[in-house]
Amino acid sequence: MSNIASREYQMFPVLGAAEIAEARRFASGPERRFEAGEMVYAIGDCDSPTWLVIEGGIDVLRRDGLSREARITTHGPGQFTGEINQLAGRPSIAGGRAGDEGCTALPIDAAHLRALMIGSADLGETVMRALILRRVGLIEQGGAGTVLIGVPGSPDILRLGEFLRRSGYPYLVLDVSEDGEGKEMVERLGVAPEEYPLVVCPTGPILRRPQETELAACLGMSAQIDPDAVQDVAIVGAGPAGLAAAVYAASEGLSVVVLDCRSMGGQAGASARIENYLGFPTGISGQALAGRAFNQALKFGAQMAIPVEVERMERQDDHLHLSLAGERSLKARAVVVASGARYRRPAVEGLERFEGAGVSYWVSPIEARLCAGEEVALVGGGNSAGQAVVYLAPQVKRLHMIVRRDLGETMSRYLIDRIAALPNVEVHMGAEVVGLEGDALGGLAGATIRHNADGSLHRRDLRHLFLFIGADPNSDWLPDAVETDNRGFVVTGGPAGTGCEPLETGMPGVFAIGDVRAGSTKRVAAAVGEGAAVVAQIHAMFALNRKDA
Repeated sequence: MSNIASREYQMFPVLGAAEIAEARRFASGPERRFEAGEMVYAIGDCDSPTWLVIEGGIDVLRRDGLSREARITTHGPGQFTGEINQLAGRPSIAGGRAGDEGCTALPIDAAHLRALMIGSADLGETVMRALILRRVGLIEQGGAGTVLIGVPGSPDILRLGEFLRRSGYPYLVLDVSEDGEGKEMVERLGVAPEEYPLVVCPTGPILRRPQETELAACLGMSAQIDPDAVQDVAIVGAGPAGLAAAVYAASEGLSVVVLDCRSMGGQAGASARIENYLGFPTGISGQALAGRAFNQALKFGAQMAIPVEVERMERQDDHLHLSLAGERSLKARAVVVASGARYRRPAVEGLERFEGAGVSYWVSPIEARLCAGEEVALVGGGNSAGQAVVYLAPQVKRLHMIVRRDLGETMSRYLIDRIAALPNVEVHMGAEVVGLEGDALGGLAGATIRHNADGSLHRRDLRHLFLFIGADPNSDWLPDAVETDNRGFVVTGGPAGTGCEPLETGMPGVFAIGDVRAGSTKRVAAAVGEGAAVVAQIHAMFALNRKDA
């Protein structure tokens, strides 16, 4: 039995009479009667409320492959529909149909559901836990959500699968080379191999080799931003720092929008296991930590605009104006720069050719499955590299860890000790990758390692190379009024007596936190702490502005 199956009682709780009476306070409309077999809500419906069953039952359905339906469960009296998308009014991943006896149910829309979470702590905890576990269950089942049709393990399948995984969306991969639904659809539509993968969204649209932004739009993932509304806080970046700022700002009543050009979690989201984060003695994956923070921000009403790229920022009148990709824009009273850093690429000829075809900048369960039982290499000596080594080693035949400096200079002691105890890990100290080779299909076939002490070269047959060599700040989009140091990290905190807050930049109303900030401690806990601290400083700025006015 999987861990999620053992928690079915929490996934599908039955509310008692007192809890139902409490939930009625947050209803968004009167009870409604549905006849037997009538659709209560369909897969892909936007702004579908959570329905609390009063009488009868609702059969909950998911898509099983391309065309079939599968029943997940039947909600009876005292139970409620929905998963985490209902909290934000996003398209529903599952559908609901009135059972054989019909049903009477009470609607609770997204705004009222968030009010319930905050206004009724015990009931809100029960509902929130159920919504999150149901999403996890859909991901584990693998048949719900988006269908990717193509060649498993191909760069585009990996790219889109990683985007959906890090966004917390379930998906299914169908092999186009095998007989079945996937092959039949490709042949029926006349899709050429260069158009793979074919993507079938839960609402029905079919995309051909889409980019992440196109897929996100099809799934209704990104919040609709009103260009005329003025947000209290716009947060650029959905890593630990940005998500922490979103949780604290939204929970304190500020209107918040979070933007990120990729997905939630930032670089921390790629960490297989973080074992030195306070409160998690057995460790937690970066993706799990980010997912919890993301759902927490939704609970308090933060808007999530992901993936949406911020192209530039300027001050217009009394507000900060952000120009977004796709000719969109938004206004805010304060902007928090939490854009983190982008993966650094070593100077190896032809590296770009193998990105997504053997070369990766993170380790997820997808990559772990692809390289199971093989010989692999990992470059890097920081904590993220160490966490990746500890995660990968038990699953591969041999792992070559390639570092330029002594691990004691860059890595926590507990990780160094754990790596030393792994029998299949060979640490190449004072070494670097200087060459890559490909196979006939364009994938990685080998790498050449140079030991700098004597200049010796060693070739290894490798189909998987993981790069964890640090990052450069994502600050190119900022205006000149935001000062950066000689490496591009954002400078904060003006001279004493200037009135500039410690996390505020030289551009009034613009703050910087996390990895993008000059002098910051590059740890998840430090980023979360800055996310909390910046909200207090924003409140102080707002109070000062009101006083001056």
